Amino acid sequence: MEPITLATPRLALRAFAPEDGDEVLAACQDPDIQRWTSVPSPYTRQDAEYFLHRVVPHGWRDDTEYTFAVRLREGGPILAAASLHHPRSGSWEVGFWTAKEHRGRGYMTETLLALARWAFTELHCTRLEWRAEVGNAGSRAVAEKTGFTVEGVLRAALPNKGTLRDSWVGSLLPSDLGLRGATPYLPAPRADA
Repeated sequence: MEPITLATPRLALRAFAPEDGDEVLAACQDPDIQRWTSVPSPYTRQDAEYFLHRVVPHGWRDDTEYTFAVRLREGGPILAAASLHHPRSGSWEVGFWTAKEHRGRGYMTETLLALARWAFTELHCTRLEWRAEVGNAGSRAVAEKTGFTVEGVLRAALPNKGTLRDSWVGSLLPSDLGLRGATPYLPAPRADA
């Protein structure tokens, strides 16, 4: 797929470009981004170049990962990064970080809602998953504000920097956003019914 741009009332989401290197490098110096995401630590210029010249373009070209830089619609610095990657049939997983100085303004919730709508309507996504290491309260708060249902803890499910970590997992379905799914869904009967 060719990279696209998505827009929300405040934000523009577009594929990262090679000229974003300095901003990516600066944002990924944040200890919280290095701690809670899979970006290398320490994060070097070579890491940013690899991300911008290999990871991003190959993901778009191979239709396996769509990574977006998030900026205000009128321009300005990169506020955040968000991606959709395709781990399983019909299901996509979302990953994200927000630059430290731009947290707490609702940018990531707005971003995830735009990505979810795009995934459900254009990518025929049947289920959008969110995963974060247990303890990453910021990521969980964003997921819950976006409408994800936290489903539980997966043991040893999140490899990060050579260590398996327990992971929260949550899901968002098309019906959670008032959209019709690509495939009919028959939920299991409730245990108390």
